Amino acid sequence: MGKLKTKKGVAKRFKLTKKGKVKYVGGGKSHLASSKKSKRIRQMRKAKTLHERKEISFVKSMLPYG
Repeated sequence: MGKLKTKKGVAKRFKLTKKGKVKYVGGGKSHLASSKKSKRIRQMRKAKTLHERKEISFVKSMLPYG
């Protein structure tokens, strides 16, 4: 059996943690920041994790060697 291909767009946006959780950085802080509250911009700095089981399995299928 041949190698499995990684979806590069997914690899750039998601990382797998050591325990197998899917970590990502949310969008929305690159521009138009003057209209956003400073608390909201601070909260956008943090990485988030996926919680929906269906989404997690979908992302993991696109990252076969993650």
